[in-house]
Amino acid sequence: MPAYKDEKTGKWFCKFYYTDWQGVKRQKWKRGFATKKEALAYEREFLEKQSANPDMTFQSLYELYMEDMGARLKASTMQTKKHICKTHILPYFGNKPINEIKAADVRRWQTHLMNSPKHYKDTYLKSINNQLTCMINYAKRFYELNTNPCGQAGSMGKSKADEMDYWTYEEYLSFRDAIADKPLSHLCFQVLYWTGMREGELLALTAADIDLEKKLIDINKTYQRLHGEDVVTTPKTKKSKRKVPIPDFLCQELESYIGSRYMMKPDDRLFPVTKSYLSHEMDRGCKISGVKRIRVHDIRHSHASLLINQGCDALVLADRLGHEKVSTTLNTYSHLFPHKQQELVSNLEQLAGAGEGNTPLEPPVENPLLESMGIVYDDTGETSLAADTTAEAVPYGPMPYKQTSEEAVSELSAHSNVIPMPQRKII
Repeated sequence: MPAYKDEKTGKWFCKFYYTDWQGVKRQKWKRGFATKKEALAYEREFLEKQSANPDMTFQSLYELYMEDMGARLKASTMQTKKHICKTHILPYFGNKPINEIKAADVRRWQTHLMNSPKHYKDTYLKSINNQLTCMINYAKRFYELNTNPCGQAGSMGKSKADEMDYWTYEEYLSFRDAIADKPLSHLCFQVLYWTGMREGELLALTAADIDLEKKLIDINKTYQRLHGEDVVTTPKTKKSKRKVPIPDFLCQELESYIGSRYMMKPDDRLFPVTKSYLSHEMDRGCKISGVKRIRVHDIRHSHASLLINQGCDALVLADRLGHEKVSTTLNTYSHLFPHKQQELVSNLEQLAGAGEGNTPLEPPVENPLLESMGIVYDDTGETSLAADTTAEAVPYGPMPYKQTSEEAVSELSAHSNVIPMPQRKII
C-alpha cells in the first residue's frame, strides 16, 4: 500500500486497485493529502469499506448507510437523520471501528448527552439514540457485525413527552382574535385548529383540495422547505391521505378567501407561506393575547382535546387525524380520556338496568359540533363519518369574522353538550 508525493504541489496521493460490487477490478486515485500517513489511512479505510469489513470506521458505515437509505426515504427524513448523526453521533464514534464499539462506550456517550448543558428533551434524546441503534442494526444485517452494543447498553430518553401542550377552546379564541388583523394568518390557524391537520399538510393544500359543496378538505400531500426550495411529497403515512369534513363557518371562510385570490389556479398552493412564517405568527399572536406559547404542531393536539371533550371516540379521532393505528391515538391522548371513566361506568349500569327491564336506554345526545365535522352518532351509539355533510346549517355557525372570544364560547356552550376542558396533567 504505497503512497506517493507530488513534487509539483508538495502534496501526497495514493493509487491502488480494488474490486467493486460487480466484481470488476478498478483503479483508485486520491490526491491532496498533507502527509503520507493521511494518504495511507484513506486507502486502508476505502478498501475496508469496499470489502464490507466490520473493521471499517463508523464514519464509513455512516456513508454507506446514508447512500443506501437515500433511495428509500424522503428527503426531509434524510435531512433529519444527517443532522442528528453529524451533530451528536459522528463526533463521538466517527473514527472508531464499528466492531470495537462496546456497550460501555455507548453508555458513556448517552451520559454525555444527558448531562449536556443544552438540556435536551427526553423525546429528542430518544430520537438520537434511535439513530445510533438503526446504524448498528444495519451493520449487523449487512456487514457481519456480531455484537449489538446498543442493545446491551439500553436506551435513553422517552418516546412520549411527560407533558403535552395544548390550548383550551378559550385560549385558542384569544389567540385567534390577536391575529385577526392578517386574514392569511387567521385562516391558516383556523384550518389547523378546526381540522387537526399537520402544518405540512396545511401548506401543501391547493384550491382543488377544497370541496365547497360537500364541505370536505382532501389531504393528499405534504409540504417541506428543503435547501431553499419548496418540496411537495406524499403524506407521512398511507392513512394520512384522507378527506376531512369541516364546519360550515370554516367552509364559508375558505370560499371567501379563495374568491379573494387573484387568478388562483386549481393547483396553486392555497397558503404560499412556510413553516417559519407560521412560527413567527404564533410568537406574535401569543405576545399580543398573553396566551402561553405552544408549538404550531400542538394545535393538532388542541383539536384532538376539543373533540375528545365533545364526546368523540378514539376510532373516529384516529381517522380524522390520519393516524396509521388507533393505538397511536390512544397512546398519544390517553391522559385526556380519564374523565370519561365515570361516564363509562354509568353507561354500563344503565345497560344492565335495561336488560332487567328496569330502566330504558337513553338515546345518544346530539352534538352539533361533532355533526358539523361529519361525525355522527346513530341510535345504537355507534359513530361514523356523515355521508352527506351538506345537510342543515350548523346551529352555532357561521362564525362572524370579528366575533369576540366571550361570544364564541357562550355560543358554542349554548348549542352543544360541552364537557369542561380538563386541566393539563403530567403523565
